[in-house]
Amino acid sequence: MRAARLIKMVLLLQARPSMTAAELARELEVSERTVARDVLSLSEAGVPVYADRGRAGGYRLIGGYRTSLTGLGRSEAEALFLSGVPTALREMGLADAASAARLKVSAALGPELRDAASGAAQRFHLDAPGWYQEPEPPELLPAIADAVWDDRRITARYLRKDTEVERELEPYGLVLKAGVWYLAARVDGDYRVYRVARFTAVTADEGAGAVGATGPAAASDGRFSRDEAFDLPAFWAERAAQFARSILREEVVLRLSARGVRQLPYVTERAAAREAIARAQAADGPDEQGRLTVTLAVESAEVAYAQLLSLGPEGEILAPGELRARMSAAARRTAAQYVGGRHA
Repeated sequence: MRAARLIKMVLLLQARPSMTAAELARELEVSERTVARDVLSLSEAGVPVYADRGRAGGYRLIGGYRTSLTGLGRSEAEALFLSGVPTALREMGLADAASAARLKVSAALGPELRDAASGAAQRFHLDAPGWYQEPEPPELLPAIADAVWDDRRITARYLRKDTEVERELEPYGLVLKAGVWYLAARVDGDYRVYRVARFTAVTADEGAGAVGATGPAAASDGRFSRDEAFDLPAFWAERAAQFARSILREEVVLRLSARGVRQLPYVTERAAAREAIARAQAADGPDEQGRLTVTLAVESAEVAYAQLLSLGPEGEILAPGELRARMSAAARRTAAQYVGGRHA
């Protein structure tokens, strides 16, 4: 721990012209007294750290000293590729590795490029969770991320509806979708998707192979042989499209104004809305009033009610009759609040 802190102190001083004891203490998360002791240890080890006295003083390296400790480790290099997603790094337990990697890169750069990291951070930022959501990182995410990095099998307990099941998984990759983490894993030769928040226990296989495993996947150190042909982005895109199609089990017929046509993809499943609009425009097109009648695939009448209600007068439900009646009743209740009310 102390050795790592001393290395980090040297890299900090190498990346900046001078730092005060307070600045070093804040970066290293120690007291200023500890900083003074560490500086003394570095000096005794031959690192030329010089202390400037006075109110504007601080610590600096002299004589153009540069350490050779700027080589990136594997985990730091991997984390660096994700450094544009700070929330994801933090949730996977990689924030420290990413910080160390950025520091090493800054130390290796010339003075004219030292501000590259802060300049990029102030120009580009990825906020992964959706609007109106308070992200809650799954407790077991760091353990699963470690297994993914290490190609190590895990034994996991998982909530499937009201039942808890146990599976031996080969964790291939993690996906962050609208603030929700998913695990792509191979089980019994098939690739499946699991929602990380539903895992209740995860144990990494440390050796001897999984129970019943045979062939290349039964590595004695607990690791599995990754299928190099597996493409995580392509796999996720295919499964996401399959999922979207699988939940659209019912149909709704509605008449849309021109504005309703523009709004529909933003209030319901986007691909289904665009397909419905394209089919209607290719078939009959808008009527004499400029309204387009579409047949829309939806998850259920209940979900369609909640989604299509936001169209207001820009959409009229034609079928099924029960949903039309429910929309009509909602419209009457809404109108009653605006006509003849006490604020009229």
